[in-house]
Amino acid sequence: MRHARVKTEGTGCYHVVSRIVDRAFKLDDGEKEIFRKMMRKAEAFSGVRVLTYAVMSNHFHLLVEVPGRGEVGDAELLRRMTALYGTAYVAARTKQWDEWRRNGAGYLVDRERDNIRARMGDVSAFVKTLKQRYSMSYNARHGRSGTLWEERFKSVLVENGESAKAAVAAYIDLNPVRAKIVADPKDYRWSGYGEACAGGKQAREGLVAVHDSRWLEQADGWRRAAKRYRVLLYTAGEERHAAYGGRVVRPGIATSEVDKVIESGGKLTIQQALRCRVRYFTDGMAIGGKAFVERVFSDNRRFFGPKRRDGARRMRFGEWGDLRTARALRLSPVSVPVVNGGT
Repeated sequence: MRHARVKTEGTGCYHVVSRIVDRAFKLDDGEKEIFRKMMRKAEAFSGVRVLTYAVMSNHFHLLVEVPGRGEVGDAELLRRMTALYGTAYVAARTKQWDEWRRNGAGYLVDRERDNIRARMGDVSAFVKTLKQRYSMSYNARHGRSGTLWEERFKSVLVENGESAKAAVAAYIDLNPVRAKIVADPKDYRWSGYGEACAGGKQAREGLVAVHDSRWLEQADGWRRAAKRYRVLLYTAGEERHAAYGGRVVRPGIATSEVDKVIESGGKLTIQQALRCRVRYFTDGMAIGGKAFVERVFSDNRRFFGPKRRDGARRMRFGEWGDLRTARALRLSPVSVPVVNGGT
């Protein structure tokens, strides 16, 4: 079922998910690196900030912060265009614009610049730019044609507060752990946490902003944020066994136990739940505190049935604290993921 995309006015955060067509495993390590670099270029062009991400073999996750639309001056426009297209392209466009002005067609310059500016400061335009440019690159390198991605990306509006952003960020960075590609999320280099642990400045700043933006101005901002984030990523989680003999070397919840807990009506800790497939984060429409979700519901009342009286719904099967979702998913909202597939 195709759901309406919910956006917010001003600054907003979104969890974005998009999959390769037919969910084919087309992204090897080299392709993941190319995608990551293109993501950073699209980020610089659009002004949309990537807080964290995970590029998997057949899909990607992004947690992005979208600023309110503001004025983009001519100098800033050229800087952003250069970040995405390169200096040669921008020099060619500038030359063309000068020629149009000399010939009395300055309106063509204004129209083209307005069209470029319209692609900035919007989550849909950002994802479209990223996916289109990567598709063109991939097809050219692999001698293929046609669409590379499933038609429409999923997005969930996330409250711009630490509780919701940190939970969604951890869910994204734990994707390679759920897929059993790595045991430790820092060892997966095509994720925000992996890039940050390897010293990536942009990735570190993104995760610092997940927790508290004022830390960006402090010298020890990453150290403090990493320590706080580690609690979500490492506490509890899935148990680990020794290579020989099966001895448990890190206690935790076994994947075989997750279904038992759910079937019995019990609740997983938030750390345990984040190591499962949680559809609230991909299909919940909006996630955050009760007041935030109620506000999203009120602003988007037309997307809900006439009998729906309020918006915030409790999330089942986990200790989610104050987090609520706009959609009360009835079909397997929490489940063990398919090994190596990711979620």
